[in-house]
Amino acid sequence: MDPILLLKALILGIVEGLTEFLPISSTGHLIIVGSLLNYTDEQSKVFKIVIQLAAILAVCWLYRERITQVAGGLRSDPVQQRFVGLLMVGFLPAAVLGLMFHSTIKTYLFNPLTVAGALIVGGFLILYIERKVYQPRINSVDEMRWPDALKVGFAQALAMFPGTSRSGATIMGGLIFGLSRKTATEFSFFLAIPTMFAATIYDVYKNLDILRLEDLPVFAVGFVASFVAAMLSVRALVRYISNHDFTVFAWYRIVFGVIVLLTAQMGWVEWTA
Repeated sequence: MDPILLLKALILGIVEGLTEFLPISSTGHLIIVGSLLNYTDEQSKVFKIVIQLAAILAVCWLYRERITQVAGGLRSDPVQQRFVGLLMVGFLPAAVLGLMFHSTIKTYLFNPLTVAGALIVGGFLILYIERKVYQPRINSVDEMRWPDALKVGFAQALAMFPGTSRSGATIMGGLIFGLSRKTATEFSFFLAIPTMFAATIYDVYKNLDILRLEDLPVFAVGFVASFVAAMLSVRALVRYISNHDFTVFAWYRIVFGVIVLLTAQMGWVEWTA
């Protein structure tokens, strides 16, 4: 196996794990870093699916106690039934709109320059939202109602545009719609589970023809790197939000997006889709 390819897999796995649950767009980072590493072939499409699956499995592991409670009480516990219902309502907008526009978005918008623009716009939106004063009326996920979940679900659907950030859209949307910062972040984690599992299954189905057994070592390296990095990232984010807002992520998005556009304009990097 090519050691350079394994190194690329390690780097992209770490990038995916670190960025998936931060409001900075993991898909955008994978597109940009993948282009920079010249890893944009057919294999890379399936590879990115694998490492995204690893990131969501990391969240499942970290929140395994709550997931076990939900699974155990799904038949008889109204609280757990209501919780699953909220997730399904929140998942619905992305599911419907994703089926309608998935192929079109991947064909026309999955390129570094589009991502850079979305990073910058999203960064300024986060700055604007953080400067507003939102009084939370919902301080735990169990206090949410189905209209709250639906609103956050529509916010999540905005992340179909690469560079927007699924977690950023759901968390910022949650703040606007009355969720506390902790509640918005936790609901974003839980909502990621059905959303990303569905996206993974759909993408694997669409790319079955390019799955190859010889790619297993590359996928394994990326999977492990993504899983470990995601666990570290989620734990750090939960600690961070207890005393901080998301302004630092907004400025990171803006600076990173400007750098990508500047390198393209100056001809320093030839970005490819």
